[in-house]
Amino acid sequence: MKRKRIVIVVHLHAALIFLNGFWILLIPRPSGTAEVKRAKDLDVTVSYKQQFLEIGTVAWKSVYTSEDGKLKLKSTGASENEASENETEEETSTDDAAEGDDTAQDDAGAEDGSSDTKMVVAFSQMEMNNAWRVAETNSIQEEAEKRGIELIYTDAGGDTAKQVSDVEDIVNQKPDVIMMAPREYDGMAPALEAAKTAGIPVLLLDRETAGEAGVDYLAFVGADFYWEGQECAKKLIERFGTEEEVNVVQITGTPGSSVAIDRQKGFEDELAKHDNFHIIATQNGEFTRSIAQTAMENIIQAQGDKIDAVYGHDDECAIGAIQALKSAGMKPGEDIAVVGIGGFKDACVCIQNGEMDGTVLCSPWFGPTVFDLCEKIVKGETIDTFVQNPGYMIDSSNVDEYIPDAF
Repeated sequence: MKRKRIVIVVHLHAALIFLNGFWILLIPRPSGTAEVKRAKDLDVTVSYKQQFLEIGTVAWKSVYTSEDGKLKLKSTGASENEASENETEEETSTDDAAEGDDTAQDDAGAEDGSSDTKMVVAFSQMEMNNAWRVAETNSIQEEAEKRGIELIYTDAGGDTAKQVSDVEDIVNQKPDVIMMAPREYDGMAPALEAAKTAGIPVLLLDRETAGEAGVDYLAFVGADFYWEGQECAKKLIERFGTEEEVNVVQITGTPGSSVAIDRQKGFEDELAKHDNFHIIATQNGEFTRSIAQTAMENIIQAQGDKIDAVYGHDDECAIGAIQALKSAGMKPGEDIAVVGIGGFKDACVCIQNGEMDGTVLCSPWFGPTVFDLCEKIVKGETIDTFVQNPGYMIDSSNVDEYIPDAF
């Protein structure tokens, strides 16, 4: 009888998936451009149980209904516990009745988070092309091993289309939570939709993506990129003051990424408060040292001795610019101010050598924070939609103290 009950539940889940997909096709898609809300702009908490279907604990028979132009999931089903009780009432065997009671207890344990089942968490990394990414991945892998959590890991190699495919493959493995470091702000919608349809919560790490926290994904964990850009601008203002004319070069990160967008806006907004600062060139450095060096070499050829300061969207960009400046016979740190973001060990060495004014720490050590959140999610507890990794300016005043922890 136990084998029969399992077959019934599996068939019910298959029917659910087919029915949901059928009704989604019947609902007209809204046209136009929707307002995008960023996680850090929201002042709410969300619960995993409130936002996502608990596939496997509850056998939902559901359809999507349209209400005021918004899609709403309406439950019309019964729990597996109730289904088990109904089956048990139809059984005449004492053994079968006891078996139904055991099943109900197992389901209850799964629902209240008391099951001994090993937690499975997936992490979709965008790429592993610099020390920051390596440190982030190591932090997550080490913490998962420490807590006995099974970790599914993928590396998209800097390819947005591959990352979408990676997440869709992960969804088929049905982890409890998906963590994703999205390569671009736009382009990840199919991956988020696949996870949402499967009822798997998504945590965005270190970069945001288009959509609404608590709706399209559960929460964002990362730094305040706008603030980081502001801090770099303030460092230049501290050095040059508000009277001297200053020409600034900006080497940006990945185009279209939330990091590059916010770091550029924060920096430019802060400099705009003072009329003596002028951004004379902006080129893409892709958060990669060699690309940033080439970009800076091109700017040097065009602007020559007009350059007073360089702002790199991360330390790889800043160090690439330093290498280009030195190759051109210029003196970074002395003739030309250089600021970056990250807290890389190489950047700290540049600060110690007087070649760089400062770097804003953007912590890559996500492991303990994100797995604390995963445990809360699985238990059905509420979490903030924006969990910030704090940072601070590293310069000549504190670099010696920080560098033992640098990556």
